Amino acid sequence: MQPQIILLKEGTENSQGKPQLISNINACQAVVETVRTTLGPRGMDKLIVDQGGKATISNDGATIMKLLEIVHPAAKTLVDIAKSQDAEVGDGTTSVVLLAGEFLKQVKSYVEEGVHPRVVIKAIRKALRLCLEKIDTLAVKIEKSNTTEHRALLQKCAATALSSKLIHQQKDFFSKIVVDAVLSLDDLLPLNMIGIKKVQGGALEDSKIVDGVAFKKTFSYAGFEMQPKKYQNPKIALLNIELELKAERDNAEVRVDNVKEYQKVVDAEWQILYEKLDKIVKSGAQVVLSKLPIGDVATQYFADRDMFCAGRVPDEDLRRTMKACGGAVMTTAHDLNDSVLGTCSLFEENQIGGERFNFFSGCSNAKTCTIVLRGGAEQFLEETERSLHDAIMIVRRTIKNDAVVAGGGAIEMELSKMLRDYSRTIAGKEQLLIGAIAKALEVIPRQLCDNAGFDATNILNKLRQKHAQGQCWYGVDITKEDVSDNFENCVWEPAIVKKNALTAACEAACLILSVDETIKNPKSGGGEGGPPMGRGRGRPM
Repeated sequence: MQPQIILLKEGTENSQGKPQLISNINACQAVVETVRTTLGPRGMDKLIVDQGGKATISNDGATIMKLLEIVHPAAKTLVDIAKSQDAEVGDGTTSVVLLAGEFLKQVKSYVEEGVHPRVVIKAIRKALRLCLEKIDTLAVKIEKSNTTEHRALLQKCAATALSSKLIHQQKDFFSKIVVDAVLSLDDLLPLNMIGIKKVQGGALEDSKIVDGVAFKKTFSYAGFEMQPKKYQNPKIALLNIELELKAERDNAEVRVDNVKEYQKVVDAEWQILYEKLDKIVKSGAQVVLSKLPIGDVATQYFADRDMFCAGRVPDEDLRRTMKACGGAVMTTAHDLNDSVLGTCSLFEENQIGGERFNFFSGCSNAKTCTIVLRGGAEQFLEETERSLHDAIMIVRRTIKNDAVVAGGGAIEMELSKMLRDYSRTIAGKEQLLIGAIAKALEVIPRQLCDNAGFDATNILNKLRQKHAQGQCWYGVDITKEDVSDNFENCVWEPAIVKKNALTAACEAACLILSVDETIKNPKSGGGEGGPPMGRGRGRPM
């Protein structure tokens, strides 16, 4: 008898072969079940409570996946594709998870019957290539020459992205704000130049877009109320300096042998502070913003000289002000001159709800805007912010990639029909596999129906009939509980969203199919090196 060879550390779990693959697919199904019901205009929301007790209400696929804290190694792949879809396109995060899960579900029976995973992967890749080519031929290019038409089209795309969100009642109002925000940016459309500020209270319709930078009034000391709150064409100093008396005894050891000597130390501290303040005043700046605190002495000093100051300005707001108004964030008060000071046409402080906000408008350097959101509960405002982020990303993508397709399951049905037709022209195992993938694509319209409480079988039959007749833009119509031409109904999505979702879903499915063994190492420090179990320690054996 051959001796047994021990290769892996004691306590290592390893599972391999077909059962392992099936169990991975089942784990992915469990994840898909969680987000399945959030798809579409009638999707439900999830309330997720983390360890700290913070509740998050969301129906954004990526947000839910992040908060679920999935530990299964194969199912984590789905979390990653949801994140990548969110980062790349901003919307379609639920769709991408659903598609990946459905691809796996449809090919699972073939794997169980003994079809080699590599054959399945090859078929999925082929189907993906055909789908991407089909999307390119179907997608409708946007005319950019007519600005009013272009703008209306962007609003339709934003409204489609918002129709499945918590704020779908106000989608017309918000899609206008989103398009205004994105079109107010420079050509590169930097995301960080759109600030979103949340103020509790008021109605959603009280939300507004501010041209320029706006941020909440920072913590202020005595003397703040005496400062002017409005300037025309002010010069703005952006600092990273603490302007308050810091007892030097905290920073250095000073030995003195009489009170007069101590007085000199105190005077020196005041002297240093006044020198800094004097330099800032001489630079001609009227608005002083600092990332670090500005104390009461400085606040009153500025108030006496008709200047405005705000300390402890959040880093992102300071940066956005710098980009918008020009200038630079200085760490010393010595070299303050016009080249490092920013400017804007109007600075003022206004009340919004229960908060006071500082507004910088008419910024000359870079274009920026701030969306101020109003609403009731904090969770509601957070979900509104996530929804707007999706819509903003969609509008950016539509401007950069100017091709759109119809949403509401229309494009998926068309791709499904195309794959089914193609599968009939080839022989062998691939025919069945591509047919299975064609069936998997129908999950999107099916889920849209399920979530709205429609008869999915009935509506899918109607859709198959319409697409067989060559009407490629027919999809689910949520409002009429029927099928209709979603291109005419202005349910539009950027083609890039669909392409990215399909690519990511296929990659994830292939990745999970290509794993046939999982090896889990035991936590180090256990098994070896510890005291032998049950022996010694003064106990009788």
